[in-house]
Amino acid sequence: MELRVLGYFLAVAREESISGAANALHLSQPTLSRQLKDMEAELGKQLFIRGGKKIELTDEGRILKKRAEEIIALVEKTENEIAVSDEHISGDVFIGAGETVGVRHLTKAAKRARDVYPDIRFHIISGDRTDVAERLDSGLVDFGLVFGSVDETKYESIQIPNSDVWGVLMRKDSPLAENGMIEPKDLYDKPLIVSRQADKTGIVKRLLHRSADKLNIVATYNLIFNGALMVQDGLGYALCLGSIINPSQNSELCFKPLTNALIEEMRVIWKKDNVFSKASQKFFEELTKHD
Repeated sequence: MELRVLGYFLAVAREESISGAANALHLSQPTLSRQLKDMEAELGKQLFIRGGKKIELTDEGRILKKRAEEIIALVEKTENEIAVSDEHISGDVFIGAGETVGVRHLTKAAKRARDVYPDIRFHIISGDRTDVAERLDSGLVDFGLVFGSVDETKYESIQIPNSDVWGVLMRKDSPLAENGMIEPKDLYDKPLIVSRQADKTGIVKRLLHRSADKLNIVATYNLIFNGALMVQDGLGYALCLGSIINPSQNSELCFKPLTNALIEEMRVIWKKDNVFSKASQKFFEELTKHD
């Protein structure tokens, strides 16, 4: 059943006359009558009661009239939304990210997008790499910000111009606080606090050249804010990235880089074959621009 013929049907229902509808549609009466008879034949139902001064709808005709009005209205609404979408874009963009200075690259892109499209709204959801991947896989976020390599079978990605260096967060009164940098061997006998994904990513072995089961790991964190509280209360030394937490001069804590100075690159990732909303597309365009 064609939309055009549905429009003809509604015109007849509105005018209650073949001739009146034909005039309104700029069609000949025989052409309109033939279209309506073809529709009745296609549906296998009589839609009109003919013969009086005006055409009346059968019960089936009244049902079709209601549905046809809804269909035509929906089509018109969709056409209008698409027609104005390039001029008026709105919607929500969800981003999963850890606690890192790299988020500022995203917020700058968000600001540029909102300068042009002020009805776009942005939502940054904090979490570690595991949280970000889970939300991305389930469709709860559109983009994720992660460190290091990505699974190219699942995600597309772009590198952003930010990186970070691994080191150790400790109390200022700890024995290692006087060192400018920390040797991996300095931590072999120390109580360590690591991210909960450390075993999965193998980061501990990469940093300290020793497997996690041969170290004294006393606690894990998923957000370094909680890890910092553990350090502050004397639970141990936290392996973390430098820009995630920046202790002030008045803080009880300090950050010392590791001597091997392993630097992690940051990438924005999204699911392969993902179809962006128009709001997400505009954000992505800004994200890929160079500052």
